[in-house]
Amino acid sequence: MIKAIQSPIGKLYLQIEEGNLKSINFSEPEMKMDLVEGELDNKVYQVAKKQLNEYFNGDRMTFDLPLSAKGTSFQTSVWEQLPLITYGETINYQELAIRIGNQNACRAVGQANRKNPLPIVIPCHRVIGKDKSLKGYAGSLTPIKKFLLELEQKHVKS
Repeated sequence: MIKAIQSPIGKLYLQIEEGNLKSINFSEPEMKMDLVEGELDNKVYQVAKKQLNEYFNGDRMTFDLPLSAKGTSFQTSVWEQLPLITYGETINYQELAIRIGNQNACRAVGQANRKNPLPIVIPCHRVIGKDKSLKGYAGSLTPIKKFLLELEQKHVKS
């Protein structure tokens, strides 16, 4: 099931499958899903919507949702490190590569970040360029990354 929620950065399209949050998209997915909405999927949708709203209001710094992010073992190793980056802080791609035990994998880490199916919940926006630039969010998504980082900074200082 795919359902949209309104957020300060526009509509977010939540894909929930078999009681797990599978993806969050910033634009409407091209492929429509014909999944029957189950009671468990609706419950996960309600909890995800509540937690995302709390995040945008500055009342939530981490998420507690059943997730189903599908990727390679390398991508998964990168995604597992992202929630360990403290709310309101950033690290660069090289630092993230070092955290996964492969200091030479900066570009691969960037590609894994780009393929993160659960942005915000798995906070890939907290990874920036070594020069402090907002790399990694392609073109039109850079303002979203900027917004998320500023949102977290604002609530850390509050």
